[in-house]
Amino acid sequence: MSIVTKGGDAGLTSLMYGRRIAKSHPRVEAYGCVDELNAALGVARATATQPFLRNHLARVQENLVQLMGELATAPEDLARFGRDGFQVVTPELTALLDRVIAEIESQGVSFKGWATPGATPAAAVLDLARTVCRRAERRVCGLSEAGELTNPEIVVYLNRLSDLLWLLARWAESHVAAE
Repeated sequence: MSIVTKGGDAGLTSLMYGRRIAKSHPRVEAYGCVDELNAALGVARATATQPFLRNHLARVQENLVQLMGELATAPEDLARFGRDGFQVVTPELTALLDRVIAEIESQGVSFKGWATPGATPAAAVLDLARTVCRRAERRVCGLSEAGELTNPEIVVYLNRLSDLLWLLARWAESHVAAE
């Protein structure tokens, strides 16, 4: 089977379970931004030299696949999504990010004012991923404002993830000797 289906040639795309919507729909924009975020995190993970970063980024990437699946499902198909064994974003998923944030802060990594991206390659990529995360969060908020988001925890998760990415960038700067 070829990757070329020509199904999107008219400006439409398929959601999970086959519903067709415009590629410019806020839902497609939202999960597309999360896809970009996942790719940016892939670059961060691929270039990270510290296992601490690689391990946490891999876990977040797995969670983002779950989040994208939820966003790529029309509200009327979410019950089926759950019956098919797919997971939605929960407060427990956000709590995992909170625990990593607390772990980093317990190491003495904190924030003082604004950071200029680029102190180290790892921190620069993480800062780029953070900005993509903020854009994804804005697009998901737009989806919510359009009445198309049924799970507000997705916004909470992305907000917390951007905080974590900022801290991971600062962590990478402070652990430059380990690179």
